[in-house]
Amino acid sequence: MTQSHDRALPKLADFLCFAVYSANLAFGRAYKPIIEELGITYTQWITIVALWDDDHQTVKSLGEKLFLESNTLTPILRRLEELGYLRRRRDPADERQLIVGLTEEGRRVREQGEQRDLVDATGLDAAEFTALQQAVVKLRSSLLKHAKGGGADAEEPRRRTGTR
Repeated sequence: MTQSHDRALPKLADFLCFAVYSANLAFGRAYKPIIEELGITYTQWITIVALWDDDHQTVKSLGEKLFLESNTLTPILRRLEELGYLRRRRDPADERQLIVGLTEEGRRVREQGEQRDLVDATGLDAAEFTALQQAVVKLRSSLLKHAKGGGADAEEPRRRTGTR
């Protein structure tokens, strides 16, 4: 047996990345009945939510908010347009830009989906829910910064449990 087998290596349950990944899968399962009833996918749902928050934005801006590349976002937008939930049009001020906006039917889909909120399903109270959401956003931002080479703690050794 080699020396590396002697020391205790972290188990799968110790990896924060796995906890986040598996929580994402659980969210997908929890949302499944809602989005199936609406006849859309989860990615189409969050696209509608992003447009509800900030309607009539460019495809580029929408992709940045959703962390989706144009080649992934375009078929989603095309399908939502076929369903009558949004419209794409050229920006009159800059023909190179495509503006995306919800239709009235798209707004109704957002309202229908919101009627079945999953906050209670998380098992968190309001304060815990907000704190966790903010912590995950901070985590995401830090990881993206690190991936771009801007992580200040890049040389710091992994010494805290759950930072794998």
